[in-house]
Amino acid sequence: MASRIKAIGAYIPRIELGPRVGTREMSDLISSRTGLNESEVRQVLFELRDGVIFYNKQARPVQLEGLGTYTPGIHLDGTITVGHRADSEIKKQLNTPGEFRGTILRRENIGKSSEELVTLWNSENPDDPVE
Repeated sequence: MASRIKAIGAYIPRIELGPRVGTREMSDLISSRTGLNESEVRQVLFELRDGVIFYNKQARPVQLEGLGTYTPGIHLDGTITVGHRADSEIKKQLNTPGEFRGTILRRENIGKSSEELVTLWNSENPDDPVE
């Protein structure tokens, strides 16, 4: 018998990710838009990272307009972690109708409930129904 998580995972819509953009590619883009050279942009990006570390080490969340908020946290074993909550403008831009240019896998399942996905699993996998 299949688990509910397995069934939902098989049908839930997903974004097909392209190649990861690295620091060099991002620096090139910013450089072409600002007039700063690539090495200056890279230096600023690394200083930004170091600034987040500096303030998070002092238990201070860092909110960067247009990027989001970086907040330190702790796991039960004492490991310090950092959470990132994206700026609302990023989410707004990604959700503007017609603007997202990536591929959405299983697009036909957008808006379906988890129960509908389980029903779909059960109908297509009669020998392995959800427990």
